[in-house]
Amino acid sequence: MKLTPDTQKKAVAVGVFVLVAVGILYYQLSDNGSASRPAQPVITTTPATNRGLTSGTAKSLGTTAAQLDPTLKMGPMLVTEQLVYSGTGRNIFSLASAPIEIPKPVASARPKPTGPVFTPPSGPPPPPPIDLKFFGTEMNSQGKRRAFLLHGDDVFLAADGDIVQRRYRILSVSANSVQVEDMTNNNRQTLPLIAH
Repeated sequence: MKLTPDTQKKAVAVGVFVLVAVGILYYQLSDNGSASRPAQPVITTTPATNRGLTSGTAKSLGTTAAQLDPTLKMGPMLVTEQLVYSGTGRNIFSLASAPIEIPKPVASARPKPTGPVFTPPSGPPPPPPIDLKFFGTEMNSQGKRRAFLLHGDDVFLAADGDIVQRRYRILSVSANSVQVEDMTNNNRQTLPLIAH
């Protein structure tokens, strides 16, 4: 079988690829590769006399890797084995056990029912305030005074008898105040001149 130059190039490329793959596989599986082995933790132990004791009997709650010791301590285990339960004498798992006396309550835990509390009506609620602001006046050529009124971002120029916002009637305009009537609830209020 005769290999053409194109087939030879392909065979060489496959051979190089196989060699590289074998090298990577060997590096990953070998014991000599430092990347494949996890770092082993360094465990140091200290004598039991130096392990977090402060002021004789209290122990420190914080632990470090040096303070972790997985060996069993037989002394504390033997102390816990020698503990004997000495309850009040009543066996909670037996019906024939002596019942305990529950003290009688001094007063009832439930409040005594009271009748409904009657609150007399306080009358009709006050009318809402008129939300116009009076901030100045102007005199026309006939000598009639008109007021500058502010409602939100809207500015109105109104004289005696004019209606603003289809709700407020201007009753009188003076230099320092304006008397306004809210026509929806017959509420009359005097608006003072606001300072600039």
